[in-house]
Amino acid sequence: MEEGTKLEYNSVRSCKIKGKGGFRASSFIYGFVGLDNIGFVANMVSMVLYLSFKMHFDLSGSANTVTNLLGSTYLLSIIGGFISDTYLSRFHTILIFGTVEIIAWTLMTIQARYSSLQPQVCDKSNCLEGGIALLFYGSLCLLALGTGGVRGALPALGADQFEHKDPKLGRYFNWLLLSSVSGSAIGVTIIVWVSTNKGWWMGFLISLVGTFLGFVIFLFGKPFYRLQLPAQSPLTRILQVISVAIRNRKVQLPDNPDQLYEINEKQPDSSEPKIAHTDQFRCLDKAAVVPKTMEPTAWRVCTVTKVEEVKIVTRMLPIIGSTIIMNTSLAQLQTFSVQQGYRMNRHFGSFEVPAPSVPVIPLLFMCVLIPIYDFLFVPFARKITNQPSGITQLQRVGVGLVLSIISMAIAALVEVKRKNQSLKNPLEPIHVFWLSFQYAIFGIADMFTLVGMLEFFYKEAPAGMRSLSTSFTWISLSFGYFLSSAFVAIINSVTKRVSPSKKGWLDGQDLDHNNLQLFYWFLAILSCLNFINYLYWASWYKYKSSDDDNLNTNSKSGHDNNIVLPKSASVSRVPFLKANKNEGSSTQETEETN
Repeated sequence: MEEGTKLEYNSVRSCKIKGKGGFRASSFIYGFVGLDNIGFVANMVSMVLYLSFKMHFDLSGSANTVTNLLGSTYLLSIIGGFISDTYLSRFHTILIFGTVEIIAWTLMTIQARYSSLQPQVCDKSNCLEGGIALLFYGSLCLLALGTGGVRGALPALGADQFEHKDPKLGRYFNWLLLSSVSGSAIGVTIIVWVSTNKGWWMGFLISLVGTFLGFVIFLFGKPFYRLQLPAQSPLTRILQVISVAIRNRKVQLPDNPDQLYEINEKQPDSSEPKIAHTDQFRCLDKAAVVPKTMEPTAWRVCTVTKVEEVKIVTRMLPIIGSTIIMNTSLAQLQTFSVQQGYRMNRHFGSFEVPAPSVPVIPLLFMCVLIPIYDFLFVPFARKITNQPSGITQLQRVGVGLVLSIISMAIAALVEVKRKNQSLKNPLEPIHVFWLSFQYAIFGIADMFTLVGMLEFFYKEAPAGMRSLSTSFTWISLSFGYFLSSAFVAIINSVTKRVSPSKKGWLDGQDLDHNNLQLFYWFLAILSCLNFINYLYWASWYKYKSSDDDNLNTNSKSGHDNNIVLPKSASVSRVPFLKANKNEGSSTQETEETN
């Protein structure tokens, strides 16, 4: 098919052309993800030291700046997801935001290279001002926008290379994470060593080169990609449903859901896949009540499919909220734990490990465990549960939440040991290996949770919202990082008032005179309460795929991307929408083209 050909609603182009899609296409994406994460992750874990030593931030200021940067990066992923669902293909969205990311790395390299572009030491918590501050914050904003936009479109582009119900889709997400952590492991060892020993500007330069090479590899894969056409704005569809439902709030719902409005397969705009009616959130069904005195228009009546899309997104919201606390805990491993490592014995023989390289521990664990999980655990669990992915996506997320609780508890105990030894004999600190326990457990937790969320939001999303939906994973990360900054500020403010020393738990730059262990205990307890909340919403959620299987039992297409309604539900029972006697054959043809 030629590019630009009008296809069905948000359909994948070239899905029938030989050589398109599959792992051959996704291998280019894996290469790009690996190279891009070499620089991004390395600098995110070492940035807290760069801000302390080069930009002269205080302890809480450097930690909050890093978490705010990461929070903004992941929050802005929704822009990339929205644009790739609405205006541009995912491929072109990645190219645009990738260019912004490369510009950001260039500006950061320049500022780190020349001391005249860096602030002088001062007595304030933030020494940045004037043009130096403009260059610093401008480059961080561009980095957040570019990196976030790429992450908003990239996972969905890779998933588009597989049929929606292909069992290989789960493996794609596992190997996407593997490529990410492999690149990250290289970054937090090689680039961090270069940054801390040879100069920060050299670390930023390597990140720039790695990102550029990643995009070159990404471009080489274009002939093999299955590209997705943008459709109507998902936000517009959501607003239409909400607006019409509010307008019809006093309208009586029909006893039979078949009387709600749905497009007839014979109509010109019937190409979008249909989604079956569900009984949850019946108040939204009022948007699909057919007006009696006027012709149906988009802002007067919505199809059942549109209403169900909004219901799906609404059902996802509690899942997003239930994973935020875990990502708040993750933020501590990239800020305070790095500062802990800086005050510990980091020697292995004659070699001294840079403090920001400590996160390589969970990355190495994940590099080993992801193949074991994919090749051994999933086939074994599949025989027991009959689930293509071994366990469901929400079960996978739940395992990660439990492990994150354990990690925070261990982090608190390790900090108690580190602090006591440091106060007792500052010249003989405990070894940095003690941090490996909290890092390793949280690395496994991240393996379960991140992939589970990406696969969950992609599979459960309506066809026209898959980029936006996968961005929900990054939004959860974003809120987690922002919440971390808020917790630090609030806890400092509260404890400063109630403590006898009039000093907050996390004030100043000396961890030995702070109470970081109490902050870790606070997060561990909060994570326990959050897990109870998650259990409720995870048990309440009903997978769309379950409905899909039930509805497609007699379907001739075994890998439809969306629920195909049976004849009794696919056409509304209002006079001007009734199907003719040839409807059955038309439905079959629609299924086969999907």
